[in-house]
Amino acid sequence: MNTAERVDLVSRHTQEVVTEEELTELFEAGDPTAYIGYAPTGEMHIGHFTTMRKLADFLRAGIEVTVLIADLHAHLDDNKSPFDLLDARSAYYETAIEGMIEAAGADPDDVEFVRGTDFQLDEEYTLEMYRMAAETTIARSQRAASEVVRESESPNLGGLIYPLMQTLDVKALDADIAYGGVDQRGIYMLSREVLPDHGGESPVCVFAPLLSGLSGGKMSASDAASKVNLTDSPEDVEEKIGQAYCPAGEVEDNGVLEYLDHLVFPILAVDDEPFVVTRPEEYGGDLTYESYDEVEADFLSGELHPADLKPAVADAISTVIDPVRTRLNDEPELLAEAYPESYGEE
Repeated sequence: MNTAERVDLVSRHTQEVVTEEELTELFEAGDPTAYIGYAPTGEMHIGHFTTMRKLADFLRAGIEVTVLIADLHAHLDDNKSPFDLLDARSAYYETAIEGMIEAAGADPDDVEFVRGTDFQLDEEYTLEMYRMAAETTIARSQRAASEVVRESESPNLGGLIYPLMQTLDVKALDADIAYGGVDQRGIYMLSREVLPDHGGESPVCVFAPLLSGLSGGKMSASDAASKVNLTDSPEDVEEKIGQAYCPAGEVEDNGVLEYLDHLVFPILAVDDEPFVVTRPEEYGGDLTYESYDEVEADFLSGELHPADLKPAVADAISTVIDPVRTRLNDEPELLAEAYPESYGEE
C-alpha cells in the first residue's frame, strides 16, 4: 500500500483532516501513531460505532492505535459519571469498543487500551497541566470545549480543566494523530496551538462527522428513539428504523441513509458483500447495490421508496451490531454495574 492509498484509507468517511499534507508527511516518514479518547459516560450506541469503525481503517493503513478510556474526563464533565462508577463504566466501554473493532473486521488485540488514571495522575503530567492552566484563559478553555463539555451559566472548574488534559493526552500517549468526532475540533485546535510550548508536537487531526439521529436532526442521548443501542434486539432495531425520519427523496438529516453510508457499506465492503433491498416482484423485485451512491441516486429519483429501504437498513444494521450485542449480552453484569439505575437490581 503506497502513501496515497494509506492517506485515502484514513481520510475516507471523515469530515475533515487537519491537514492532509501533514498526514502524507507522517506516512512518508514511517508508521505513525494515533489515539482516540472516550469518556465513559452514557451507554454506547450506533453513533459511537460509526466513529469506532474507522479504527479498522487506521489499522489497515499501518497505524499504531491507542484507545483512551478517559475515566477522569467522564467525572470532570459536570459529573456525567459518578466517581464510584468510573471503573464499572470503563470496563463496559472497553468491552463494547473491542466488540465494535472486531465487528468492523479488525483485531481488537492490535489496539492498545489505556485509562486516564493510568497516567494522568503522574507528577510530570500534573505539573505540565498546572503550567498550561497558568497560561490559558478561561474564555479560551471554554471556547475549546464548548461542543464537548456540558455548559451552564456557572460551569464547574472540571469543565475548564477538561480540554487542557485532553491536549496533554496527545503528548502523554505519543500520538501523531488525534482522532475523534468533529465536536472535538475546538479542543484539538487548542492542542495544535499550545502543545509545542509544552514539550509536544501539533497533532494531525482526523475528525469523524456527527451523524443525524433517527428522529431527524441531532442525535440525543436522552431520546431513545433517535439512536440504536448496541444491545437492541433485532425487533427493537426494526421498530426504531421503521419509525425513523426518512422522507421520500430527502437526504438532509436522514439518519437512515447516513448510517447506511458511514457504517453499513464500509463493513459490507470488508467481505465484498452487496446491500440488498427485498421487494415484491409486482413492485420491481429485489434491488442490489454495490455502493452507497447507487442507493442515494435511486432514493432521490423515487426508484427506491422509504417503505422498501427501511426494512433492508434495519436488517443490515442489526447484522452489523450483532457481534457487539452478543458480546455484551454474554456479560450482563457489565451493564448492570455500569448503569445500576437502568440495569441493576432494584
